[in-house]
Amino acid sequence: MTSTTISMADFERIDIRVGTITDAQPFPEARKPAIKLWIDFGPEIGLRQSSAQITLHYHTDTLIGRQVCAVVNFPPRQIGPFVSEVLTLGLPDAEGGIVLIRPDFKVPNGGKLF
Repeated sequence: MTSTTISMADFERIDIRVGTITDAQPFPEARKPAIKLWIDFGPEIGLRQSSAQITLHYHTDTLIGRQVCAVVNFPPRQIGPFVSEVLTLGLPDAEGGIVLIRPDFKVPNGGKLF
């Protein structure tokens, strides 16, 4: 895969924030295995929902309270009966399973990546 060069101004337009998962539910209606997440991004952004294809490494009961990073300024996407409002970020492991991106230490919800 070849990377495309973007400017710093392009990067600054992507709003990546940290939030805490407050609820996680199975999403059996999704075409690919996924979990529905509700993430608290603090008072400025509030509670947003996301569909995340993270079922290989995560279960709904272990996600609540975990901080994650997400893009909060993409337009919402309709995924079956669910509207995903943010893109929760992760990286593939050696087998292609998604590993969530999160801070090493607890930080305030809504903190912006820079």
